[in-house]
Amino acid sequence: MSEKSENPYDMDSASFDADKYLQKLLKTCNLKQIMDTEAMIVKETQTLHSEMQTLVYENYNKFISATETIRQMKTDFKEMENEMKKLADNMAEITQSSDQITGTLHDTRCQLTKLSEKNALLKRLSAISSLPGKLTQLVADKNYVQAVQEYNRAQRILQQYGNQPTFKGIQEDCSKIMSDLKTILKQDFQKEGKKTAQLTETGELLLQLNEKPSDLSKEMLQFGSQRLHEQLIQLQDQTDRDMIEFVDMGIEGFLSDLILITTSFYDMFVQKHFENEDDSFQELARGNLNDFVNKYLNEYLNLVQERVENETGDSQILLRALDRLHRRLCAMKNLGRGIDMPKTGIDLIIHSIHQLCQSHYKILKDSFSDSLSSIRLTLVTFKNDGMCGSLNELIDTLYVNTIEKVKGVLQDLLVFLNPEWSFNIKAEHKGVACIEGIRENLLVSFLRHIASVMTSFSDINSSCPANLLLVLSKVCLRLEKVGVQSLLNLVDELYEIDSVNSAELTHETELNSELHDSAQILLEAYVRVQGMNVSQILRKSVETRDWINCLEPRSVRAVMKRIVDELTNIDGTLDELFESGVRTTASSDSSRKTHLSMSMQGGKTQYRSTWSNYTSSSQLDTNLVHRLFSERLDIFSSAIEFSKTSILSGIIKISLKTFLECVRLKTFSKYGLQQIQVDAHYLQMNLWRFVSDENVIHYLLDDILGSAVIRCQEKAGMLMEPNAVEIICERF
Repeated sequence: MSEKSENPYDMDSASFDADKYLQKLLKTCNLKQIMDTEAMIVKETQTLHSEMQTLVYENYNKFISATETIRQMKTDFKEMENEMKKLADNMAEITQSSDQITGTLHDTRCQLTKLSEKNALLKRLSAISSLPGKLTQLVADKNYVQAVQEYNRAQRILQQYGNQPTFKGIQEDCSKIMSDLKTILKQDFQKEGKKTAQLTETGELLLQLNEKPSDLSKEMLQFGSQRLHEQLIQLQDQTDRDMIEFVDMGIEGFLSDLILITTSFYDMFVQKHFENEDDSFQELARGNLNDFVNKYLNEYLNLVQERVENETGDSQILLRALDRLHRRLCAMKNLGRGIDMPKTGIDLIIHSIHQLCQSHYKILKDSFSDSLSSIRLTLVTFKNDGMCGSLNELIDTLYVNTIEKVKGVLQDLLVFLNPEWSFNIKAEHKGVACIEGIRENLLVSFLRHIASVMTSFSDINSSCPANLLLVLSKVCLRLEKVGVQSLLNLVDELYEIDSVNSAELTHETELNSELHDSAQILLEAYVRVQGMNVSQILRKSVETRDWINCLEPRSVRAVMKRIVDELTNIDGTLDELFESGVRTTASSDSSRKTHLSMSMQGGKTQYRSTWSNYTSSSQLDTNLVHRLFSERLDIFSSAIEFSKTSILSGIIKISLKTFLECVRLKTFSKYGLQQIQVDAHYLQMNLWRFVSDENVIHYLLDDILGSAVIRCQEKAGMLMEPNAVEIICERF
């Protein structure tokens, strides 16, 4: 700062040297810079000159205005000074006149004062002599306030002159009257139906009659406890009433009495200081009052909570009742220390939401169970005609009913967020968790319940119709693709839940995965059940036939026709429910071939007849070894897909595997073997169109015929000519 003030080149400095500044400028700057500097200095000089002129003009105007103001003030003060002088003269005259009057009336005033005191004493003595009769009349007229006031006014004189015989009798009579009045007031103190002001007035009268505050406070709380207990018992007997009526009874009865007792107690014992009590009395009374309020309010709220748990009516009615209760509790927020009345009301409402969620959850489960029972009964009594269309109708009915039922429940519970209520659930942390609980504990739990119940029908010991498994599987798939997303979006939108950014809430993909797994399990159960049904037919047809003594085959057995018809019916059922699926390209003569086995030679796929002729056991052994080391098809490890061909492939695999195992347990004659050959060829002609890969059929039928050859008693010329087999099958 000092360097700047001593700088001779700084124009703002006091030590500025114009010559030095000019010399420096000539040395360091060219002509253009010097001219620019000159223009800048001229401009700044003009600006400063203009500002100085403006400042001078403004200060001059202010100076002129101030001068006029001072001149006016001098004139006003001069007038005021004259008025004050006149006032002082008048006051002096008034004071002089007052002193003269006081001196004149002094003696007379003293005499009047003495006479007035004597007159007042005579009046008091007269009043005291008539006090017992007056008190008796006031008590008889129930004018208790005036009676106590008259007695207290006479107390000082009675205590002062009570030893004199005249006043002693009066004092004894008054004490007896006041004792009787105290008894009357205590009885009146415990009467029902009194208002706060009346109860407080009665208590104040008892305190004025020297009733000990600590004893009276205990009596008041005991009386209040008895009174509130009776109110609670009456409410317990009214739990069958409408919810609004029940809450109104509690508000008008119990809560009104609680407010009456609490307010009166507070006014009488907490707000006032009693000299004859300890300093801690007020704090002790406040603590007793808070304990009293907490105890009975909690008992009442527990009773309301039990009533809410038993409520099965309209949610709107329940909410209207709880809103009334919440408003009253908010009005009582300063009633007791230790209880947050508004928060207590919110907690009760949140508990009610949880209770309603449980109730609605049970309703949803019961409704879903009834729907399943209805569909099951329908399927049991179904006729085969029109089955496909009926299944689609059942799927639509179950899905739509379930979705609409859930939507109705979500809309019903939305009434808790109605802005017309006096409470705001979302303002509380518990309320936010409760709203999220509607999503998790109601919607998500119900969707998981659906998946669990549907999956239970896939149990191996279940006796449900096979088509029910299809219906349930399709419903699971529809819920996975559409239902879960729509319901979760609906609940998030209705209740303004941010499920995307919450790690605690269940994501849509979890539920979709569970429902997809349930659909897969149900579909596999359907394949298992239908496969076992067809297998049972095949097993009985093999086990009940005498394969040793059978005749030469002239036709396909009727059971094979039944098997094909059964699979055709299943195909018709699946056709309306599932897509066909991917199929391998069939060979041009696939419906005409005999049973073939596949061998790999020279990198090319070739087909040859394995069992068309039989020459020796060595050739049979060679064929078996060839099949052992040739490429095998993975038949039973692939999962069932949601397509018609995949489902039918699974059923046929189970059926042919059963057929194979039954054949392995039997011994065949030549004609028995040939009958198996004819049946297998007939199956091959008709089953290939049901499966995704006809090589599976070829492979299993090869195994069946191969097992029959091994179990055949005759070892030469066993199998029929392929042409003969084809003729028999085409004739059937």
